[in-house]
Amino acid sequence: MRAERLGGEAMRWGVAGCLAALLLGIASLGWAQGPGFAQEDRDRLIRMESTLQVFMQQVDKRFEELRADVDKRFEQLDKRFEQVDKRFEQVDKRMEELRSDMNKRFEQVDKRFVELREDMNKRFEELITFMWILAGIFTALVVAVIGFAYWDRRTIIQRAKLETIEELQERGKLRAILEAMRAVAAKDSNMAEALRRFNLL
Repeated sequence: MRAERLGGEAMRWGVAGCLAALLLGIASLGWAQGPGFAQEDRDRLIRMESTLQVFMQQVDKRFEELRADVDKRFEQLDKRFEQVDKRFEQVDKRMEELRSDMNKRFEQVDKRFVELREDMNKRFEELITFMWILAGIFTALVVAVIGFAYWDRRTIIQRAKLETIEELQERGKLRAILEAMRAVAAKDSNMAEALRRFNLL
């Protein structure tokens, strides 16, 4: 804005300088034509000076209007830049809110992953504990079944031995009875007849 003002003043002074050079040129032409300076020349110079003043005033007024218009345009540009700055501030604020929201979301996700990992570790430990319990129960059942089978086998074998001994003893007694009956049948014909009927003689 300052540079434009300086440019406007330089232009005004340039126009004034050109007009002054023009007046001097006209005056020198008049002086070159004759030795005297007439009243007519003086009136002409006064008219030219008044015309020059009016022209200078119009130029000043035009420059003032131009300066006012330029100042107004620059004020409008300043307002627009302020609006753009406000928009950028709003965008920065929104981006900051978005960044803060994303950081919170990531923190929640990280917290959820940590909780999920801890829960999975806990579940895995519970599963391993359950597997150990199942292994213990299965081992106890196998040992109990093998122990019961061993005890049952020993009990059955001992009972079988006893029954076999008892049966052998009974067979021995029957054999002795049969021998006694055969001995009696040798003397008694009725006994011999009965033993022959049952194929015992």
